[in-house]
Amino acid sequence: MSENFNLNLFLEKAVKSNSSDIHLRVGKRPIVRRDGIILKVDSPVITNEEMDETVNQIIPAYLKDKLYEYTDLDFSYEVKNVARFRVNLSRSLSEYSLVLRVIPYYISSFDKLNLPLSIANFADYNNGIVLITGPTGSGKSTTLAAFIEYINAKYQKHIITIEDPIEYMFTDKKSVITQRQVGSDTRNFVSGIKYALRQDPDVILIGEIRDLETLNVALQAAETGHLVFATLHTNDTVQTVYRIINMYPPEDRDVVKKQISQTLRGIIAQKLVKKANSLGRLPACEIMVITSTIKDLIIKDEVESIYELIKKGSFNDMLTMNESLFNLYKNGDITKEVALEASDNKNELEQKMRGVYHGTEM
Repeated sequence: MSENFNLNLFLEKAVKSNSSDIHLRVGKRPIVRRDGIILKVDSPVITNEEMDETVNQIIPAYLKDKLYEYTDLDFSYEVKNVARFRVNLSRSLSEYSLVLRVIPYYISSFDKLNLPLSIANFADYNNGIVLITGPTGSGKSTTLAAFIEYINAKYQKHIITIEDPIEYMFTDKKSVITQRQVGSDTRNFVSGIKYALRQDPDVILIGEIRDLETLNVALQAAETGHLVFATLHTNDTVQTVYRIINMYPPEDRDVVKKQISQTLRGIIAQKLVKKANSLGRLPACEIMVITSTIKDLIIKDEVESIYELIKKGSFNDMLTMNESLFNLYKNGDITKEVALEASDNKNELEQKMRGVYHGTEM
């Protein structure tokens, strides 16, 4: 590498400073994201030559022949004894551009992640599908890893993960874990899930549901006696149900609604919000547990009524995003401004903060 830019050394410093993402672009200073905020690093701009050297250093052998054929590639990279990184390689103004997401070696528990401990109940099912949703950078992969590690430590099962790329690395405990990477170990998510069903799995993790075909095989896997965990890019639990149904053509939706009501076990929608008095962020979560009433609402196409049930559903460990944000604010973990900024229903949250919320207590 050039004397001016040593990738591994830079990544090590970024990890030590608790950065979550690293951006590298030709003609620009390196950029990091820390506590959700983009920060420019006091470092020389990256030259074209340095970027070419960096790309050649980190790109896996199985992707080298695709470097000139594709303009976007996802893969993983590791700096020994520092961390793993999920890498996206793209082009910006015809030059390479890299974004690296830090994936720690250590897999945290629900407790250490400050997630509601009740979500562990989803890992105790023998079949069905559990969805983790939220925007990019909301901690979905970390929550998925916590689920897999929970099952790994508690049950004797065969867990298969299908990821693009592989992020957290697991070590077998009570369970046996097979990790497969799209592109090198299996052709795509659909193929990976189909063949996983022939590999005697109990649990299947799908890194991301990106299209209808992947959703179809994920639901089929959940229907045929497997517990499936997957992620979707949706902002809340009700929107997630709408998104799944609307991915299908209108003529198929009645059948799909019945299928979803029978296979869906729960949805966790999460966001990361900045701590009030210290560095770092905390998860705010909305939790939907699929009850018999919610099943009926899905089948009857009354999905909009589900939110009111979640507000009343504390006995089922259900939680709205506003209730989660309010609890963090009430405990002094986040500021009022941060809570309101993260809320999609600011009026409801403001009323609750003022103590004049007259609806059913959540």
